[in-house]
Amino acid sequence: MRILITGGRGQLATDLVPALADHAVTALGRDQLDIANPDQVEAAFRELRPDVIVNTAAFHKVDLCETEPESSFTVNAAVPQRLARAARDTGALLVHFSTDYVFDGHQHIPYRETDPVNPISVYGASKAAGEMAIRATTDRHLIIRTSGLYGHAGATTAHGNFPTTMLRLAAAGGPISVVDDQVLTPSATLDVARATAGLLDTQATGTFHVTNSGECSWYQFAAELFRLAGVDADVRPVSQGERPVPARRPAYSVLAHEGIMRLGLPDIRPWQEALGDYVRGLQGRVTT
Repeated sequence: MRILITGGRGQLATDLVPALADHAVTALGRDQLDIANPDQVEAAFRELRPDVIVNTAAFHKVDLCETEPESSFTVNAAVPQRLARAARDTGALLVHFSTDYVFDGHQHIPYRETDPVNPISVYGASKAAGEMAIRATTDRHLIIRTSGLYGHAGATTAHGNFPTTMLRLAAAGGPISVVDDQVLTPSATLDVARATAGLLDTQATGTFHVTNSGECSWYQFAAELFRLAGVDADVRPVSQGERPVPARRPAYSVLAHEGIMRLGLPDIRPWQEALGDYVRGLQGRVTT
């Protein structure tokens, strides 16, 4: 298959390229393909004639979305609909990544793919709108909800990701406060990429949840990170109320894997195992 990946410089896209190595993959960064530009999208489809377009691009700065809702809905809803229309018109499959933040976090058991969405932030609402726009535009879609992504590509950027941010804070010294009442499943982009490749191999369509297995709070994730890295950090649990931010986060947003299990695909390894491999691979990668 000919596969076009948008947002090709990001953490997830970086791991998708080798995961899809059996196919002809083209990964384009924003400087090469601005998916908000209809002319560029049309030119890319015309030149590359993709059988599959994998959209990893998103406006995912959750707090900034609260003050920039128009940009959030443009990138996370209007642009995916435009991609869905282009995919429909050319017979391509659209693979689109969504988020656990489409749920409100009020339940205490993992959310299934069929559970109703009820976002509590602009970011979550824009991603839910993107899902609905895609479903309304083309039947040939694969929507993958995931959670708390981190990958080695993020370790080489100034912005970093949660694990590298925690390690930098630990190196700087002093106490580190991390919320302990937001429970989810932080997920390695390597595992999400491999599971995505498995879904493509089965020619799956519809909505699927793809995360590592298990659940933890951000505080528990940070504590395990420091243990695995052999770092003696003064990490302290706090509540979301003690750390007010512009955007509300779901208190519980663990995602059940009913979809991939129904297809007979292997379940994804536990988050602790994925984090251990990630820490072992960090040496020499972290940007200070």
